[in-house]
Amino acid sequence: MMGMGIGMDEGDILLLIRRIALRNAVEHDGKARADKVTAKIIAMRPDLRGSVKILIPTIAGVVEEINRLSIDEQRSELEVIEPSMMREGRVESEAEHKQHVLPPLPNAVMGSVVTRFPPEPNGYPHIGHAKAVIIDEEYARMYRGRFILRFDDTNPAKEKREYYDAILDGLRWLNVKPDLIKNTSDDIELLYKYAELLVEVDGAYVCTCKPDTIKRNRASGIECECRSLGRDEHMERWSKMFNEYRPNQAILRFKGDMRSSNTVMRDPTLFRIIEHEHPLKGNRYRVWPTYDFAASIEDSIDGVTHALRSKEYELRNELYYAILDRLGMRKPIVLEFSRLEFEGMPVSKRRIVPLIEKGLVRGWDDPRLPTLVALRRRGIQPEAVREFVLSLGFTKADTKPPFEVLEAINRKVIDAHAIRLFMVRKDDCIRLKVRELNKHNTDMMRREDGGSDISTIVVRIRNHPTNDALGSREVRVGDEFYVPLSDVRDAIGREIRLIDLYNVMIESRDDDGRRGEGYEHVVYARFTGYEVKDVKKVQWVSVDDAIDGVVLVPRQLYIDDSYNAESLETVHAYVESYASKVAIGSIVQFVRFGFCRVDAPAVFIMSHK
Repeated sequence: MMGMGIGMDEGDILLLIRRIALRNAVEHDGKARADKVTAKIIAMRPDLRGSVKILIPTIAGVVEEINRLSIDEQRSELEVIEPSMMREGRVESEAEHKQHVLPPLPNAVMGSVVTRFPPEPNGYPHIGHAKAVIIDEEYARMYRGRFILRFDDTNPAKEKREYYDAILDGLRWLNVKPDLIKNTSDDIELLYKYAELLVEVDGAYVCTCKPDTIKRNRASGIECECRSLGRDEHMERWSKMFNEYRPNQAILRFKGDMRSSNTVMRDPTLFRIIEHEHPLKGNRYRVWPTYDFAASIEDSIDGVTHALRSKEYELRNELYYAILDRLGMRKPIVLEFSRLEFEGMPVSKRRIVPLIEKGLVRGWDDPRLPTLVALRRRGIQPEAVREFVLSLGFTKADTKPPFEVLEAINRKVIDAHAIRLFMVRKDDCIRLKVRELNKHNTDMMRREDGGSDISTIVVRIRNHPTNDALGSREVRVGDEFYVPLSDVRDAIGREIRLIDLYNVMIESRDDDGRRGEGYEHVVYARFTGYEVKDVKKVQWVSVDDAIDGVVLVPRQLYIDDSYNAESLETVHAYVESYASKVAIGSIVQFVRFGFCRVDAPAVFIMSHK
């Protein structure tokens, strides 16, 4: 920790780490988890997210120390450090703890809270959408209220049926269950009536100025001549928007304050003409509301009590309330939270779509992207996403945590259920030939054909070191193996252990001076027994059991705001044949490489270390 350069008192940081670690230990029968502690610290202190890589070793050390204490010692220390965390001699339950993760909603009534998630179907949902929808649903469940999924589909030029389906699929994956699913486009006729009412009460007018003129006037705070026309003239113009005016010839504008310091209030657009086929309504409509108008009206008529949205809309709150005030409609409480994105992983469709069109990424599910389909394909689990989002809390502070925090939570979720397999990278590979096997006892092995020559045998290996429910596998083993060159390069004259198999003494290599193209290097070893010793452990793939595999390794897509051409590494490897039997979509751990999701036969995507 010394010299981390984050301008904070190291004692305070250590105390925070210890306090969170103690709480986590007491909540989990005396065993704290470093990944959970890290995620909670970042949630409580977003200013530390840039130093998380420096903090992780310190956190791991504190967790290890605390886990050596008895549960009674942990409780006693926690009560001294922060007695408010203890309730009647116990740590608050997970349900109680969640109340602290999401602060109480203002003026919330149990059983009456209504929240909504209003995505526009103009792209695939991403991690930012996950944050919004999880918070919306969590609050609705916290107060035993209702949660609405409402597609904000009022811009047919950008929307596709594919995107409706992608959003629904993403929410199903997250196990989000709305109480009501609806489309703003279904209420278009009702929105027209509210628009006409707004004109009637002198709250809106139809402007026929050219777009450039409108832009200049708004920048200068100048009212146009259209604004001063009478109500009847505006109603006539409104009617013409449906059958006479062309796109950009007329818009319905809110009658705000053209001199307001909040430029949002300078007579913004409420309705415009869009001549484009709608994915649900076809060509039935050509006059469409903007989000500002539709959101305020829909929230009011849907009974939304708390409208939660990212803070980019904060300046638009004044307009949201002004529209409802002019119409005399019920006003929800609007609350903002910070956007969520990862460093080097763009979430905006404005940046993702060009990458897809140029072939720089392979679609919305490219594992380098933060879209939900991409995270899913990468092997991130939905429960990890939910825990990650809730660990960040409800705050307006900028949220850009390291992707490693999500990885740490995901690792905790998948570790106990991912089978362990061996793989050896071809760019770091050498053949190992074992001598004198026939001279030694082979009780742990059997010949495939029942004979006495054990040049080819079968061994049974557990699929997981602690989870017996995952069973075991049989591996055909001869006297030759693929092993990592980096593990045996300097091992001549030393004993090593082939993991879960036996020990060998590395004797010699025959590649010196013969590195011609196509030449396969070999290292020779002598069998030395089965006893587990304190020697270097080396993974292996039997030459008799190897298949060719490919692992895609996603890396940061952008570095310093520039596209990283090396953001997807393709690793060619020898893998166990058992890998071909693992179902697509399953998570495996390649020993000493990382967790991977099976993407296709013999094709894997690395999730993380």
